[in-house]
Amino acid sequence: MKIGIVGCGGRMGRMLVGAVLEAEGCTVAGGTERPGSDAVGRDLGELVGRGTLDRMVGDDPKLLFEASDVVIDFTSPSATLLHAGLAAETRTALVVGTTGLSPEDEAELKAAADRTAIVYAPNYSVGVNLLLALTERAAAILGDDYDIDILEMHHRHKVDSPSGTALGLGRAAAHGRNVALDSVWRKSRDGLIGARPRGEIGFATLRGGDVVGDHTVIFAADGERLELGHKASSRAVFAKGAVRAALWTHGKGPGLYAMRDVLGL
Repeated sequence: MKIGIVGCGGRMGRMLVGAVLEAEGCTVAGGTERPGSDAVGRDLGELVGRGTLDRMVGDDPKLLFEASDVVIDFTSPSATLLHAGLAAETRTALVVGTTGLSPEDEAELKAAADRTAIVYAPNYSVGVNLLLALTERAAAILGDDYDIDILEMHHRHKVDSPSGTALGLGRAAAHGRNVALDSVWRKSRDGLIGARPRGEIGFATLRGGDVVGDHTVIFAADGERLELGHKASSRAVFAKGAVRAALWTHGKGPGLYAMRDVLGL
């Protein structure tokens, strides 16, 4: 499969290029960066320290979509919506790892998926996606006798809060309880807030250092506490998972898929 990378000059983009080069059954179709980026015009292989590939970094994503079987996108919400439109127009599969999308953004992504296969996940780590499945199952079994809190920590430069993965874990817990997350969540606590309501799903956010990503789901009841967690020490796990998702799109019809579909969870 020919896999393209948008935002190939960023830290995650370079890891994605490297992961494609290391994977079997695929090749790098090319990469793009925003107009004016120092990466534009450079050889893609030299950009990521892998020698010459004879593929220059471009600034026209439509050309990349036309040359690719699938494109991987870990960029920004506004860029991702542009890329989703191009994926629908060219019928090119798309793997989206961008976080911070609003409900309206997600609706646009779903509309684009009517015309092509799109995989959208808050996290492409295989371990995190197993944690999502375990969280949903635990929430269903334990019920609202157990308070749920989701604790996450990331590096100081992360711009969105709570993380997309934390929100994904919240949605998994809410789904296990057959409720809508936005009807039971509490994203912060400060001051005299009173006793905790039954069924609430809380979030706590930490930022500091160079932490790649730590997530813990806490189920607390009278007399016991269950904690499910995952710690990522390298972003390479996200890149490998995204390439796995890209390869999985081969032969798939239009639709909005999740990483749980890719892994058969």
